[in-house]
Amino acid sequence: MSMQQILHKDYTSYGGTFQPSLPLNFEFQIKKDDPVRLLLHCIHQMDLTPLYRSFRRAERNLVSPHQLLAILIYAYMNQIYSSRRIEEVCLRDIHFMYLLEGQPAPDHTTIARFRRDHFAPCAKEILAQMAQFLASVGAISFENLFVDGTKIEAVAGKYTFVWKKGVAKNRTKLMEKLDTFLAGVEKEFGIHLRRGSEIRLHHLKRLRRRLKRIQKEQNIIFVYGSGRRKTVLQRTMETLDSYISRLKDYTKKLHICGERNSFSKTDYEATFMRMKEDAMKNGQLKPAYNLQYGVEASFIVWAGVYPNPTDTRTLIPFLEDFHAHIGKRSRKLVADAGYESEENYLYLREKGQASYIKPNNYEVSKKRKWKQDIGRRENMNYLAAEDVYRCAEGRRLVVTGTRRTKSARGYVSEKTMYTCTDCNGCERKKQCIHGNHSKIPMEERTKRLEVAKVFQRERAKNLARIKSTEGIVLRMNRSIQAEGVFAQIKGAFGFRRFLTRGRANVLGETILLALAHNVFKLHQKIQSGTLERHLVSLREAA
Repeated sequence: MSMQQILHKDYTSYGGTFQPSLPLNFEFQIKKDDPVRLLLHCIHQMDLTPLYRSFRRAERNLVSPHQLLAILIYAYMNQIYSSRRIEEVCLRDIHFMYLLEGQPAPDHTTIARFRRDHFAPCAKEILAQMAQFLASVGAISFENLFVDGTKIEAVAGKYTFVWKKGVAKNRTKLMEKLDTFLAGVEKEFGIHLRRGSEIRLHHLKRLRRRLKRIQKEQNIIFVYGSGRRKTVLQRTMETLDSYISRLKDYTKKLHICGERNSFSKTDYEATFMRMKEDAMKNGQLKPAYNLQYGVEASFIVWAGVYPNPTDTRTLIPFLEDFHAHIGKRSRKLVADAGYESEENYLYLREKGQASYIKPNNYEVSKKRKWKQDIGRRENMNYLAAEDVYRCAEGRRLVVTGTRRTKSARGYVSEKTMYTCTDCNGCERKKQCIHGNHSKIPMEERTKRLEVAKVFQRERAKNLARIKSTEGIVLRMNRSIQAEGVFAQIKGAFGFRRFLTRGRANVLGETILLALAHNVFKLHQKIQSGTLERHLVSLREAA
């Protein structure tokens, strides 16, 4: 064989020939119980009209949307997240070739564009279709909903933080400088701006136009470079331009922050949060998203991504989104202590959902130190007829007023103030009154309590539910199912950081993980014959 023939671009022009043998279809090489077959069946059962509608007519000759969706889900099932890596396995792996159904493998650009531009906008509709499919086969019943969350790092720089408090502080300093600057302009050029209590950007732009008019009327030429003296007007306008630029920057950053305390310069919708993965062991904050999953029978029935690090404010938007897309509400909601609040309790009661939320003080209230603390309201006698608390020394705490507080979501709660009528001469005062940072001497201080009566009433009802036999089973299943989902995603799938930027794209990745987990879990339950078992019993857990 000549060297020219070896270096020919078409490698089929040399080498041996192979006799084809039956079967020619590589589908027969895939096992009958392989989850890839189940995945294709699940996708064909779903209504993907929103996904097809996102494609233009010119794109319809490429790989079909349901094939691309199947490829992405199966790739996430096998811990393959990079679009270039997905392109590679589509050329080599017979399972991906089976999903392509004879079509050529898409390139990484097509895969990335599909995940970002086509799947992400309609990801919620597809997840709702998956939940309806699971309900149709008896895998879920929408009876119980186990809600839990975790934080996953965003694909943003660790040191690209912008803090809202720092921006607001610098903006306040700038406003003080502007007051002095405008006073100097009025004295030098006789220009008085009509403005309110706060200087705004359009006031400064109006001032700049008037200074520019003075430059044209007096035919003043601005000079640049060393050795040239600038006029007072030029120096004033340059200072004004720097102030306008800084004010624009501060206003933009405060607008991006919104109700958040921070954001990342490389991903505006990522918020800096304290993560469990702290390599430096110094409490370093990282840009991340708060990922929320609603789980039933170990299947993810709903998902959400939120910018706030705490779970308390995510519950109501999560449940409203769930109801808007699926059209149902679970009869029982089970969650951990991070979701407890008066607003959440009242919302669940209004919607007819029984709450099984672990109280914040549930574990600590079992300890001896808590039970022996005479200063706590829980250890005092309450006289309901008189609306009075009686302390360990028998002294009365009477109502002295009410105080209203407003949450970040705008919910107003009312707290009743109780004050002791006479704390003088009490020998157990130091044990009863807590707080060592008060400037008032202990002898002059008086015992006070703040009681949110609505919250305490709802908490007592909720506590009775979680202590019942049913509540114990549900709380145990929350630990197994909801936390098991995150163990599957972070541990088995190895997903620790998002690949895309922006909340919409991150939500698309979150739902892809949910779809991959659901297909994998459905395969396991079908093979083990436990599809219709939705809860783990206490005997099985023991």
